[in-house]
Amino acid sequence: MREQTTTYRITDMATSERPRERLAQLGAQSLSTAELLAILMRVGVAGENVVQLATRLLNSYKGISGLHRAPFEEVCEIHGIGQAKAAQIKAALELGHRLTLEAPDELPSIHSPADAAALVQFHMSALEQEELQVIILDVRNHVLRVEPVYRGSVNTSQVRVGEVFKEAVRRNATSIIVVHNHPSGDPTPSPDDVAITRQIVAAGKLLDIQVLDHLVIGLNRFISLKERGLGFNA
Repeated sequence: MREQTTTYRITDMATSERPRERLAQLGAQSLSTAELLAILMRVGVAGENVVQLATRLLNSYKGISGLHRAPFEEVCEIHGIGQAKAAQIKAALELGHRLTLEAPDELPSIHSPADAAALVQFHMSALEQEELQVIILDVRNHVLRVEPVYRGSVNTSQVRVGEVFKEAVRRNATSIIVVHNHPSGDPTPSPDDVAITRQIVAAGKLLDIQVLDHLVIGLNRFISLKERGLGFNA
């Protein structure tokens, strides 16, 4: 005889414990991260309801940020996940990231290094290799665009400074903020980071585009080279 397996669905749970019903009654903000994931995944596995599955998944990656950084193929291999659930999870995380880049009424403004870091931290901290991006700003420090410029080792022999300013010049921007990530999670600036910052700042002066800062993004933290006085010396 074939062994019967049971799939645990949200509808198998007591009504008072169902995440979807609780979301409808109390709002999404009242649910735990595991419950929100459970709504996305819909079904659990034999011996484990969907909330328990979501909890196990979060524990495996030490939270939602770890799950965000995990490669798609690796998440697919987790027992009870598979390609469909992994795709739903990754899609939801990316939608959350894109929401931070959109403002229906006005463009986001940058008033501090923390504002700039918050704009890119979620996405850039999950990248598996270095990427240099430029936050392009108007005269009131409203974000016009976040422009990917270069992927690979950020050093003076690889990065063409002219590419850093290409989109800013096209948009007649008044200032930019340069950001790049360290996949190791440690945002401590390297000598190459400082050297490329000096080159970018010097080029900005020639183009009359102010370089407000260069941020290095790590895991849940960042470093401002401007605040450290690295590469911005007159």
